[in-house]
Amino acid sequence: MKARGHQGSGGGNRARGPRRPTRDPARNAAYDVVRAVDERDAYANLLLPRLLRDRGIKGRDAALATELAYGTLRGLGTYDAIIEMCSDRAPDPDVRDALRIGAHQLLRMRVPPHAAVGTTVDLVRLRIGAGAAKFVNAVLRKIGSRTLDEWLPIVAPDPADDPVGHLAIAYGHPRWIVSAFRDALGAPDEMPDLLDADNARPLVTLVARPGRSSAEELEDVGALPGRYSPYAAYLREGDPGGIDAVAETRAAVQDEASQLVALALTRVPVEGDGDELWLDMCAGPGGKAGLLDAIAVHGDLAGLAEEARAPGASSSGEPLTSSRGGAAFPGGARVLAADVQQHRARLVWETTKDASVITADGTEPAWRPGAFDRVMLDAPCTGLGALRRRPEARWRRDAAGVAELGKLQRRLLGTALDAVRPGGVVAYVTCSPHLAETRVVVGDLLARRDDVEQLDARDYLPEVEGLGDGPHAQFWPHRHGTDAMFLALLRRKPRPS
Repeated sequence: MKARGHQGSGGGNRARGPRRPTRDPARNAAYDVVRAVDERDAYANLLLPRLLRDRGIKGRDAALATELAYGTLRGLGTYDAIIEMCSDRAPDPDVRDALRIGAHQLLRMRVPPHAAVGTTVDLVRLRIGAGAAKFVNAVLRKIGSRTLDEWLPIVAPDPADDPVGHLAIAYGHPRWIVSAFRDALGAPDEMPDLLDADNARPLVTLVARPGRSSAEELEDVGALPGRYSPYAAYLREGDPGGIDAVAETRAAVQDEASQLVALALTRVPVEGDGDELWLDMCAGPGGKAGLLDAIAVHGDLAGLAEEARAPGASSSGEPLTSSRGGAAFPGGARVLAADVQQHRARLVWETTKDASVITADGTEPAWRPGAFDRVMLDAPCTGLGALRRRPEARWRRDAAGVAELGKLQRRLLGTALDAVRPGGVVAYVTCSPHLAETRVVVGDLLARRDDVEQLDARDYLPEVEGLGDGPHAQFWPHRHGTDAMFLALLRRKPRPS
């Protein structure tokens, strides 16, 4: 049988017409995700897994679709600047999204240039039409004529004249976010590392809820030990839902910084008699509530075990002081978890075992003042600290939303402090490093209230370096491999005796 595309005895290539478009499940799925984000503000991290499942895309094709969709969305700012340079007209939105996917393959993936161009042209011919395919072919060939490092001096501002603008184009972040990160980080030389870490796909981090699972159990099924949290493990690959402990809610997916801010709250010594009462005020979808619930009932088992091994460990019944900071909580607390949205409160109910869960607005408390010993306030925020997990979020937010969120954050922090008794402690947490959501909010409250003092949060996280100058603690992706989470610990001053 003669090989297709070749003549018989002559052996030369014969002329071919246009190739028939091939159905490429990975690239089609990625294109559909990018289009949905562009057209209707869909959430890629919710849509893509459903598309892969519904279409039966698995293995290497699933990995390719994930990299194409997430990588394209992270790099939109960079790719759009290069596409504009290579096009003589503004492409229609559907064509632009295909060009973005092609540009990502050419500039940041190990896809051979001919394959990156050919598969994208096939996609456009199949999904849009022949005319658009010719246009895409011409633009992508221009894009592929240079590497990314060769394109950046052409499309990005000179770093000496406009360092923020250069970083914004080079690392695919909106300018206002780069500026906000630079202000919060306070170390301009670390900015490339931070933005680069923001563009890297993170490992899935698991939490073993004490008394219900352990990090060792997760490691036995292939996870790697966590770097900081005694309850953390890193999943290198696979579906976390396939792990028995996760399926049974004895463990869960939770960023390590999220685990540590909850642990820090439990490590602050609080004087009192009898069982403690804790409040998770904005608890949905339930990550921190799940860990607090387990510690409240079973204690900080890792801290207690550490102290039990220490020479001269106390057996007098006094609180054991953990060398990791604060007290190793022995258990015996109750948790009330609340969220303003009913569906989020239900998620909290599904992920906790012993906590009481209610639907309630933290700005209009459903509890009496001074009822709690510890309050976790994971305040609604821009989520700028989790951009590596939500690739399109950087393009969805804008600077105008920060001020509105700041008003809500101030109200919630005020009611959180009203909810805690004198001598009790509040953890103010945001998954954002933006100064207007973090230090400014805390500073404004301290200026208004003389019954509150700020503790040095770093004292309760001694296992973690590089948290900043204090008294707050600021995690960073490039330093800690976590989300950029902020923690301030505030204590209601005890009443004079």
